[in-house]
Amino acid sequence: MEAALIIGLLVVALSTVAMWQGGPARAFEGYAKGGQLALSVLPQVTLGFMLAGLISVLVPADLIGRWIGEGSGLSGIVIATVGGLLTPGGPFLQFPLVASLERGGAGVGPLAAYLTAWSLLGLNRAIIWEIPLLGSSFTLARWMISIAVPVIVGVLMPPVLRLLSR
Repeated sequence: MEAALIIGLLVVALSTVAMWQGGPARAFEGYAKGGQLALSVLPQVTLGFMLAGLISVLVPADLIGRWIGEGSGLSGIVIATVGGLLTPGGPFLQFPLVASLERGGAGVGPLAAYLTAWSLLGLNRAIIWEIPLLGSSFTLARWMISIAVPVIVGVLMPPVLRLLSR
């Protein structure tokens, strides 16, 4: 809810700036461009949420909890790291999927490790973009340096979250 409030306040602030710059027509131009963007990503967002919903009904919560739940320890963090490394797709898929896993019993450490591995080590991006453009030596060196980061994030996430929640 607070995210919607923040975004709403930003819309009001930027609408005010747009109207100050060029009147209501300038603000409506921005709204139209936003609507076009929303329509262009709507299929991806819809499919991402459908996939997340299907996972939530097809994968039992006890299985999610056992493999990547709070009590899964380091093995859950490693499993989630490998999952993030292997899972293709952009944020329209990943964030609904992670939200579904969280509701299904996944722990914050494994979820943080998953997202970190997905964003830092995505295998499909390495194969499609990084190796062809930057070379295999560069990619291998970056991976060697980065591979521990999702695990570290996964281990540190629960205590840091507890500290911030006080």
